[in-house]
Amino acid sequence: MILRRIAAATTLVAGLLVSALPADASASVTLEASYTTALENGWALVERYRDNSSGFQAETYPPDGRGDHTGQTRRLFGDVARPHSSRFLLYHAPGWQSGSKATPVLLVHGANQTADLAWANPNARGAYGCGQASCPTTGLMQYLDTRGYKVFAIGFPHVTGDGHYWAEQIGDAVARIRAKTGAARVDVIGWSKGAFNARMYVSSLRQSWGTPYAGDVRKLLLVGGPNKGFDWGYRHGWTHDFAIFPECGGTLNAPAPHSKMICYGLWRNHPELSYEGNAYPGSDDMLYRWDDVYPLPATEQDWYTTYYGGTGFYTYGRGIQWAIDRGSLVSPLIAAGTPASVAVYQLCGNSPDMALLHNEHTGPSDGAVFVASCTAPDGLTTRAGTATLGLNHLKLGWSTTAMSQLATWLG
Repeated sequence: MILRRIAAATTLVAGLLVSALPADASASVTLEASYTTALENGWALVERYRDNSSGFQAETYPPDGRGDHTGQTRRLFGDVARPHSSRFLLYHAPGWQSGSKATPVLLVHGANQTADLAWANPNARGAYGCGQASCPTTGLMQYLDTRGYKVFAIGFPHVTGDGHYWAEQIGDAVARIRAKTGAARVDVIGWSKGAFNARMYVSSLRQSWGTPYAGDVRKLLLVGGPNKGFDWGYRHGWTHDFAIFPECGGTLNAPAPHSKMICYGLWRNHPELSYEGNAYPGSDDMLYRWDDVYPLPATEQDWYTTYYGGTGFYTYGRGIQWAIDRGSLVSPLIAAGTPASVAVYQLCGNSPDMALLHNEHTGPSDGAVFVASCTAPDGLTTRAGTATLGLNHLKLGWSTTAMSQLATWLG
């Protein structure tokens, strides 16, 4: 249980306004800090909140630090590399108060991203960090802000965190935005995992301690969303392993489909970096089998045992069905449905050309998510629009054509 602050104090240190506000029993969130100066990438204000629900427990991070926060995000979390899962950040664009559009917009990033990288500076990680060799330095935040939208973005403590936690904090962010702007409802744009978890919020797919949907979302725009899940990590597990297992030179912050692999002639055991571990608590949420739709790549090493489980020539893992049974939320999310009052839009890509990654190529995809999954209508009550562009999964968040489509849908 997180201890509540009792005393109220306000100190101003190097442009950081830190407010230790008393958290009464009725408060759902507590404001811990407000940052107004020395902010990078064009943000005007960033606030750090704590959700007071006892349902939030500290999540496990990869032990070698590959999932730790760095740079501005770490500073905004109070110089904590591994924040407690109850914390989240609310970013404000320059026009969050003055924008002419009536309905504010909340941007929800995906796994392994931050609000900076996803929405304000696709070049935050340098070359190849945005899906191509050269990356722009501004993104959807600036695009919408200069067109009169009141733009906000959420930042999560664990970049591959539990979907129930993310969905709860998306609800928190929407409530705070409504309180700040006086708006009756908010438009939400979710990208990839963020799309999946935003959909969880409006569908009230929650745990027993979770907060039900409050009827406060007008439009839900799903960008590259795995609406019917994906099996990318298992379908191409051999090459993913090389990017993950440290003895093979891997540093990628993503779960491996195998817990054991031979690297340089020796078996390496890393269950903590696989779907069998606990360091990627939100990753199995979106798993779904597509082997009955698109044939598996039988020419790839250990393809059969990777997908269905067992010991191959160079790998060992339990297979995708084990991980699905452990915690996939795809079928429950579809069954929950979306409220008729929420207009849902799907923006998808069909160019599997993400730089430096093994792209999904066994069926039409954006390099990570099958087009058939991204455009799936299952469980969407009010499906207001769908567009498929010649973009990969990472370009969907910042390409001019994608941003233009999103702005058109926002109206």
